[in-house]
Amino acid sequence: MSKEPMPKPFSWEYRPTVLAKEAFHITGGRPLSGSVRVSGAKNAALKMMAASVLTGETLRLENVPEILDIEVLRDTLRDLGVAVERETDGTMDLTAGDVEWLFVPLEAAAKMRASFMLLGPLLARFGRVIISNPGGDRIGRRPVNLHVDAMRALGAEIDYRDGYYFAKSSGRLRGADITFPHVTVMGTENAMLAAVLAKGTTRIQPAAQEPEVDDLITLLNAMGAQVQRTAPDVIEIQGVDALHGATHRVMPDRIEAGTFATAAAVIGGSIEITEIEPAHLGGFLQVLERMGVEHSVTGKTLRVSGTPQGEGSYKAVDITTAPYPGLATDLQPSAGLILTRAAGVSNIHETIFEDRLEWLVGLRNFGAQVEILDPRHARISGPTTFTAAEADIPDLRAGATLMLAALAAPGESRIHGAHHVRRGYATIEEKFRGLGAELTHVSEEEKSPA
Repeated sequence: MSKEPMPKPFSWEYRPTVLAKEAFHITGGRPLSGSVRVSGAKNAALKMMAASVLTGETLRLENVPEILDIEVLRDTLRDLGVAVERETDGTMDLTAGDVEWLFVPLEAAAKMRASFMLLGPLLARFGRVIISNPGGDRIGRRPVNLHVDAMRALGAEIDYRDGYYFAKSSGRLRGADITFPHVTVMGTENAMLAAVLAKGTTRIQPAAQEPEVDDLITLLNAMGAQVQRTAPDVIEIQGVDALHGATHRVMPDRIEAGTFATAAAVIGGSIEITEIEPAHLGGFLQVLERMGVEHSVTGKTLRVSGTPQGEGSYKAVDITTAPYPGLATDLQPSAGLILTRAAGVSNIHETIFEDRLEWLVGLRNFGAQVEILDPRHARISGPTTFTAAEADIPDLRAGATLMLAALAAPGESRIHGAHHVRRGYATIEEKFRGLGAELTHVSEEEKSPA
C-alpha cells in the first residue's frame, strides 16, 4: 500500500461557477462534401485517465480528444496531485506519483459523470476516497449503486451521507465474483479499475461488451494487469501487487463517426470519414443498410452519400437500442434524425435510458412530425422538409443531432446550449466548416444552478 496522502482542507458545499454557455448560429441547406478524421473516443479516454492513479509511474495516452469533458477530468486529477501534461498532437502524460488529495468534490462531479470513475482506482491504490454523487447529461436515472455494490463485493466499506460516498478498505481489496443485475458499461469499468490491484481473482458478469471496455482492458494489461475476457459477457481479473507506466493510443470515437455519417445522410452530399474502426459501427451501419442510405467501407474509411431534401427519401424502419454489439444508445439521436428523411412511419424503442427521447421535442421546431408515445417509445412520420428554427440543446448527443437538423434547414437557425456539444466533439466547428457547412458560435455567461 502506498503511503497515505497528506490531508488538506476542503469544502463540502457546492459553489456555483460561472460557465461560458454558447449558442450555434447556423446557415443551413447546403450539401456537405469532403473528408473528416475521427478523433479519439471520449468514452475510452476518460476511463484511461482515471486509470492513471493506479500507478506512480507515467501513463502516456495518444489520440486524446480536445474536448471539455477531458479538460474537466484533467483539472480534477491535477487537484488530486496528479501531474498532467498535454501536447498539441493529442498526447497526454499523467503521473500520479504524488497524489495529495483523496476527495472528489461536487464541483467536479456536477460537471461530468465520469468523475465517479475515480472511485475504483483510488480505493484500490490508496484504500480510501471521498467522492460526490456524479452529474452529467440528464437522460434518465443513471444510479451509481451498481458501482458501490461492486466495491463492497471487493471488501470496501462505503457510507453515504450529505451527497458524498465515504469509501475505505482495511488493506488490499479482495477478489470476488461481481454479478450485475444488468449490463452496465461504467460499472464494469469501475469494477475492473478496482479489481486489478485486489488480492485474488475477480469475475465480472454480465460484463459490458463495448469496444471502449476492451480498449481499457488493453491499456490495463499494458500497465501490468492480468485482465481477460473469458466469454463475451465475462471478464476475469487476477489481481497484481502493483502496476507500472505504459503508452497507449485511444481508439477512434465510433459515436463521432456515426454523427458525420448522419450529417451526409440527412443534409446531403458525400463525406469520407477516416480513421474509424468499422467493426465498432456494426449496429449503426445496419440501420443505414435497412434504410437504403448509400455507404461503403474501405479499410478504416467510411463514405456516406446522402440525398438533399426534396430529391428523394429513405425507407422507414423501426430501430431499437441495445448494449453492444447492438445499436448504441448514444447513436439513437443520429439514427432517429435519419428516420425523419424516410417515407412513412418509423418507430424508436430506447431500451437503455428512459428519458433519452426528450430530444425529439426540439426536433419538432424544425418541422419533424414526432410523437413521443412514452418515455421509451416514439414514432416519426416522414419525409420531413426541414425549416430554419431555434432550439435548446438538452444533452451532448441530442445537441449534435439538433445541430445537424439546423444544417439541413435552409436559412438561419440558432441552437442554444452549444457548450453541451463541445463537451464531446473535438473541434466540431472546424470539422464541419471543412465540409462546407456555415456555422459560428457566440458565448454567453450564465451562472450554473445551485
